[in-house]
Amino acid sequence: MPSRLYRLNHYLDRLIPVTTPLAVACGLFLPIIFINLRPLVIWLFGIMTFSGALKLTARELGDAVRCPVPILLFFISSHICMPLAALFSSSLFFSDANIITGFILLFAGPTAVSGFIWVTIFKGDKAMGLTFILFDTLLAPLVVPATLFIFIGSKVQMDMSGIAVSLLFMVVVPTIIGVTLNETSKRKIPDKICPYLDPFAKICLILVIAANSSAIASFVRFNDPLVWAVAALCIALTTGGFLLAKLFGEIAKTDEQKKTSLVIAGGLRNNSAVMTIAVAFFPEATVLPVLLSLVFQQTVAAIMGKLIIRR
Repeated sequence: MPSRLYRLNHYLDRLIPVTTPLAVACGLFLPIIFINLRPLVIWLFGIMTFSGALKLTARELGDAVRCPVPILLFFISSHICMPLAALFSSSLFFSDANIITGFILLFAGPTAVSGFIWVTIFKGDKAMGLTFILFDTLLAPLVVPATLFIFIGSKVQMDMSGIAVSLLFMVVVPTIIGVTLNETSKRKIPDKICPYLDPFAKICLILVIAANSSAIASFVRFNDPLVWAVAALCIALTTGGFLLAKLFGEIAKTDEQKKTSLVIAGGLRNNSAVMTIAVAFFPEATVLPVLLSLVFQQTVAAIMGKLIIRR
């Protein structure tokens, strides 16, 4: 039975570029069904984070921290350069402050937990990839509100404490519990429950995306040129995030495995978490860049991985 579940989970991993856009479509076109899941989103997201955290260990984290240059370059690329790029490019093309806020929020978010899947596929440094995910996840309740405050300030009214608390329960607490269980059980608990939990976590991801998408279904109009303009900038900025991380990886002068992990962590965003925050605390227009990023991000990751990662 576990071997079948491992194969199912591997198959679902490979299908992420397909399942995420399908989940968005389900939420947009069947909102009456998926809107009922909105009260469960934080708990579903916590299951996803917990599933990923069960694979993290303090020892791996310690080994990766001994090579701090890639970590520093990752934070500069992801949390300084990309939010700045999002601010300037979105301000250039859009006048709506809420849409500009959506782009900044998207690139203020932590790196995607699903990035570990791509690190495995493209044969990157798993310990380094897990370190990026763990550090960025744990710091998210501080980094995301601080980035929004610095780049937007008083232009948009925000519940900073609410954003921080939501991130705490969605990503930080499940991560701490998962790592603690892995360490104290010497991997015995993850070995027993991950074959069952990992496929369920993929289903949770689909439900979270669909539920969040349903919340703004009445706002999205695909015949509106604004939607396509936002989508184009999302693709451009996401691609730019991968290329910038690639540049920083070359600057770091580390081995190819660490460069691969840096590229993936720098290019991906945990846009499911960001979208949950956007839906809960911001107007519909703010959600639009995050929603459209969900549609394209995993496909861009697959393409960029094949184009710029040496294997």
